[in-house]
Amino acid sequence: MLPPARLARLRSLARRGQPTALAATLVVGYVTVFVLAMVHTSYDTWGALLVAPALMVIGTPILARVAAANPERGVFKLLMLAMGLKLLCAFPRYLMAFVLYGGAADAKMYHQRGSELAQYLDTTDLFAGIHYDLGMKVAGTGFVIIVTGVVYAITGPTLVGGFLVFSWMGFWGLLLFWRALQIAFPEADSRRYAKLVFFLPSLLFWPSSIGKDAWMMLCLGLTTYGVARLLDRRFGAFVCIALGSLGTAMVRPHVTVLAGAGLMVAYVLRKRPQQVSALGPLRTVLTVAVLGVMVMLMLQQVSAFFGTQGTDGDAVNHVLSETSRRTSQGSSVINQPTAEDAAPSFSLNPARLPVAVVSVLFRPFPFEASNIQNLIQSVECFALLVMFIRDWPRLTRLPRLFVKRSYIAFTSVYVLLFCWAFSTINNMGILSRERVQVLPLVLVLLAVPKAESAGRSFQRRRPPVWRVQPGQWGERAEADARDDSPARVGGPEPPPRPRGDRPDHDDH
Repeated sequence: MLPPARLARLRSLARRGQPTALAATLVVGYVTVFVLAMVHTSYDTWGALLVAPALMVIGTPILARVAAANPERGVFKLLMLAMGLKLLCAFPRYLMAFVLYGGAADAKMYHQRGSELAQYLDTTDLFAGIHYDLGMKVAGTGFVIIVTGVVYAITGPTLVGGFLVFSWMGFWGLLLFWRALQIAFPEADSRRYAKLVFFLPSLLFWPSSIGKDAWMMLCLGLTTYGVARLLDRRFGAFVCIALGSLGTAMVRPHVTVLAGAGLMVAYVLRKRPQQVSALGPLRTVLTVAVLGVMVMLMLQQVSAFFGTQGTDGDAVNHVLSETSRRTSQGSSVINQPTAEDAAPSFSLNPARLPVAVVSVLFRPFPFEASNIQNLIQSVECFALLVMFIRDWPRLTRLPRLFVKRSYIAFTSVYVLLFCWAFSTINNMGILSRERVQVLPLVLVLLAVPKAESAGRSFQRRRPPVWRVQPGQWGERAEADARDDSPARVGGPEPPPRPRGDRPDHDDH
């Protein structure tokens, strides 16, 4: 019989070897699946087994840096879980488009046209110039084809891999929304917002397909992140706003206008610094002028996108009526127009706004579900409605925060305008997919701190920054433990630790 000391040592070695054995098993299993997939499937399928690990390898160190600069514990695990789950959702999204709907989805067209463009990019001399005819205008569908072609030029034309890449894009958009909240609304319940924005089923599922939704999520997140930096007077704000707005304008310029309107209101209401330089008023005037010019350019882009003359009320009414007509088809239609009124006009009366908010954010109701997809969506909408009702005491603080925190002004204006504009969609399936463009900012309202803790958190907390002192990556715990070592560059001393119907078609 072995001595107790040696037996204990063998048990210790066995426990240490368990993670290694598990890792080896996973590697062997992955290689086996990879080889079988190469033999029995095409690159459309087995290419995803190359793309998924590459995306994780690229994303992991970035998330590690974000987590290292974050004051809360367990952030890295939460972010890694969110990224992994977001990539996994690309597979059910693919099955919905190509199994449930038999390939009758926009993703199929983007894949085919993107593969052709990728082949052209691989065989042509890029330095001699690119002369490729899309057969359509670049704005809108054409731009997504270009993005898909560029992705395939890097990864190769793999359909499932394309779903993974676009899903990955959507994740970074959600991350930027979360970062924007931390910067511009530091007293908010950041952890609760992270759980909502990273794990809400709609945000996991819909922006996980080759198409406009994932791209819009990325660019809207970048725009919102730039807005947060601008309101907090941080460097690089205009670059983020310009890139994000350009990305959304190339696909859905009307959404860009909504974000621009929210930014204008937020910038006017933003809190002025205690010490204002002599050039402060001039800088403010110039910034407002630049933002105004950007909004006007976006309005012109919207007019060209929808083929309307001007940007007055009649043009807006025409766009809304056309949207309603084009979405009044399929088995998930609501408010079906009559034959005599195929393109009904819409009143711009603000009194319709409460109904529009309820319709866009909380429909379909369970009794309106016409299929299993709508029924599942209605469960999420009902749960979201219950959360808003339960958090009504928090929401009563919004009017005061609208003036005190200009990021709340940006959020509120964008949400209200979005609900007003998209209430004309008459198909519940399409509305469920389009709604993801507003949900990240709607969830900001659920992160408003409770009244009893708002005063303390407003004075105590500061938003985390991207950069920390050299040598601090992975040493957050040691830095927090030292009273004489700030946790981040230029920041205050860290607070003491506590104890203890097919929605896959773009119909407008």
